[in-house]
Amino acid sequence: MADVIPMTARRPSLPLLLARLRDRSPGLAASVLGGAVAAGLGLGSFAVLVLALWVSSPYPDSGPGGALHVAAALWLLAHGVELVRTDTLSGAPLPMGVTPLLLLALPVWLLYRAARDAVDAPADADGPPPVPARTAWTGIVLGYLGVGGSAALYCAGAELRPSWGWVTVCLPLVAAGSAAAGVWSAYGRPREPVLGMLRVVPGPVRRLVFGADARPRLGTAVRAAGAATTALLGGGALLLAVSLVWHGGAARASFLQLTEGWTGRFAVLLLGVVLIPNAAVWAASYALGPGFALGAGHVVQPFASHPAPLLPPFPLLAAVPDAGPGALPNWAAGLVPVAAGVTAGWFVARGAVRRPGRGKAASARWPAAGTAAVVLLTAALCAAADALLALLAGGPLGVAALARFGPVWWQTAGAAGVWTAVFGMPVALTVRAWRLWSGRTRTGEIPAQDTGAGGRAKTAPADSGPANGLAAGAGGGEEQAAARAKAQGQAKAEDAGPGKKEKGKQDRGKQVEVVPQAPGAAEEEPYDVLPAEDPFPPDWHDDVARASRWAALKEAAAPSASPPEPEPEPEPEPELEPEPDLTDLPPPGTPEPPDATG
Repeated sequence: MADVIPMTARRPSLPLLLARLRDRSPGLAASVLGGAVAAGLGLGSFAVLVLALWVSSPYPDSGPGGALHVAAALWLLAHGVELVRTDTLSGAPLPMGVTPLLLLALPVWLLYRAARDAVDAPADADGPPPVPARTAWTGIVLGYLGVGGSAALYCAGAELRPSWGWVTVCLPLVAAGSAAAGVWSAYGRPREPVLGMLRVVPGPVRRLVFGADARPRLGTAVRAAGAATTALLGGGALLLAVSLVWHGGAARASFLQLTEGWTGRFAVLLLGVVLIPNAAVWAASYALGPGFALGAGHVVQPFASHPAPLLPPFPLLAAVPDAGPGALPNWAAGLVPVAAGVTAGWFVARGAVRRPGRGKAASARWPAAGTAAVVLLTAALCAAADALLALLAGGPLGVAALARFGPVWWQTAGAAGVWTAVFGMPVALTVRAWRLWSGRTRTGEIPAQDTGAGGRAKTAPADSGPANGLAAGAGGGEEQAAARAKAQGQAKAEDAGPGKKEKGKQDRGKQVEVVPQAPGAAEEEPYDVLPAEDPFPPDWHDDVARASRWAALKEAAAPSASPPEPEPEPEPEPELEPEPDLTDLPPPGTPEPPDATG
């Protein structure tokens, strides 16, 4: 019994075991499960949508198995995987490579959230440590690719099957990139991994572009490139909306021509909505100059548009500009890349100038040559982003004439980089110089004092210094004269005799009358911020102006001072009686003579 008690005491209690189990890192298994759940949610969303359309369709072509195959194929298409259609009239397989960009947003977001949750970063510092980044990323990617590979195998024998070459490239890229973004965000977006990727850049190029401060330059370039790309896509969406309104009749006719039932029209409307980002990229490429292709040999550009081949009726295709040479409305699309380049230059200029502190002049983070290098880096990032978007937004819809649809990625990338550099460079240098000049002159303001009841200080311009100085000098002269008069009266009253002390007390009881200051006169207080330049004109310091100011001050102070009291005349001293003559007195002991009245 004695041996059992120590063993029981050494055994950890149940709450302690539960706490240790809770504090343990989830590890690789939980990350793999998170990736599989993310893939399952994406597949489930596509399956629900396709099954809903299949159920509501009055004439379904296949059973529920065919609908599930279509859902899996669309899920793979959303990742950029090219599909192959086998049920054609000729029997030859036809490729389908246009990726709806709006569908791509769902898998990317699910992967991003799954990676963040897999890291399991604690909310407080006392919580358990987060899962290592490499473990969380590996688990998410493996779990997602496992479900994705199973989906590709499931629809491999269907009428709409994936191309295995694209499956092995696009699916891992989307999974790895989105999971890496989620893990990086869960760890607080550290900059060291991003800066570590710069090691692949050659040393001379890295020193020329990034210099010694790679972190602020790269951050500024990324923000500027993101803003410019957003402006370019927003301008493309605006061009698309204007073209749809301009060709509203043709778009409405094509929408009604495709199908008659409300289920089919809803499907066409849904397809048009998910392709709106693609059409915005096409319009942005049109504004950049290279345009986009509506089949092999049919290019639509602002300066000239080739006649398009016979296309199926579709609302977005009805908004394509008419064939023929371009006119002024077509050339006006060039304002979109101009706005994108100006936006990039503005963001680079903001990053090139440090925000000045209170009372300090603005300073440049890097010289003009460094600012130009950041603009070029921004142009390169814009080119890379637009190339990726153009590559995803376009693709083949068949063979022969339908082999090319959408913008050519390398042409779009080159045009985006050139437009950004041409219009971003002068804007960045000009705005940088303006921010430096305005930041340095802002510290030259002279703060004036507010004489109102609130007592708060206001800032006055530099040319108001002389007027404020005269007002303050006049007010100070009046107070000094009154104080001197009062001090003289008190001193003379104290030097007087007892009778004059009473008079001095009466004088001290009287209040000295002081002339009030003129409204708007400022009190003489020290400035909080000294002006950087001399706020007074050159003639403020000459002898004539100085003499006139002294005369004005004396004249302003003279009426306010009380006249000095006249000195009282000294009273005549009282006359003293002469001392008696002691020689006529009788000797001591002599009796006094009798009183005659007695």
